[in-house]
Amino acid sequence: MPGHMTAMVLEHPGAGAHLQARERRVPRPRGHDVLLRVLACGVCRTDLHLLDGELPPHRHALVPGHEIVGEVCALGADADGLRIGQRLSVPWLAHSCGTCRYCRAGRENLCERARFTGYDRDGGYAGYTLADARYCLPLPAGYDHAHAAPLLCAGLIGYRAYAMTGAAHRLGLYGFGAAAHIVAQLASAQGREVYAFTRPGDTRSQQFARTLGAVWAGASDGPAPAPLDAAILFAADGALVPRALAACAKGATVVCAGIHMSDLPSMPYALLWGERSVRSVANLTRADGAAFMQLAELHALRTAPVVYPLLRANDALADLRAGAFDGAAVLVPEAGVTAAAQGW
Repeated sequence: MPGHMTAMVLEHPGAGAHLQARERRVPRPRGHDVLLRVLACGVCRTDLHLLDGELPPHRHALVPGHEIVGEVCALGADADGLRIGQRLSVPWLAHSCGTCRYCRAGRENLCERARFTGYDRDGGYAGYTLADARYCLPLPAGYDHAHAAPLLCAGLIGYRAYAMTGAAHRLGLYGFGAAAHIVAQLASAQGREVYAFTRPGDTRSQQFARTLGAVWAGASDGPAPAPLDAAILFAADGALVPRALAACAKGATVVCAGIHMSDLPSMPYALLWGERSVRSVANLTRADGAAFMQLAELHALRTAPVVYPLLRANDALADLRAGAFDGAAVLVPEAGVTAAAQGW
């Protein structure tokens, strides 16, 4: 195991910020920590919010990345039940206190002292990373490293938002990116009707949605072809909330799935009346992870990774911002990996 590694570091968040390539010492695991050699790390829109300073910084010189697939290289003294060479995944939730009222109620995603991968702890935009073994997740069979990485946030947060829609038959997805392309497949496999709403004029993403089971795809500024029973907003645009409510039938739920969203505009109460509701998703629990990974193995979800070498992390983030691809960007530390990995 080398003594040093390359890491992509966020030193000064804000408008126009970029990650910087830095050489760092490979950390040593202690206590419950496990040292992982990063095999792949997904690129999430939350990373853009961190880069732009839209989320308050929690530490200086941060290594982002919270969709990590890694190989166990070394174990802390208290990291039980793992073996060297085992493949593990690291999600957004990195720690919860276990004692606050939320943790005691089984809602560790709302823990008052929670810590998060790639936000409070260095993440996977590096050759190696440390993670608390108690918060790592096993990976479902049948997924290689790049195809597994998007499951770790796009999949998990998408699943938690999807679960909040209950038994909704007609499901609207606003913003058809990394999370929606996974949720669409899961909902279709479970017999739901999926309606995909994209940026106006984005016919490429609309066609992509249809290939993944959507019964309809169109522009987010237009009407739905039928009243929706629920909607999930993956786009970080608060103006979509009243649009989604207007597209929903009585009793429907609109779920806001992002960690950051622009302000909601003023809207008439009539859009909410009829027992419609609006709610947000915050983080995830380890129980979410276990449940979703079982579903991912059962349904063989077809993720669509677009692979970038680690040193091109800024390009991956810029392409994500521009909507330059469908599916999910994934960083791979090995040099020379430049081709897009599409298909299954």
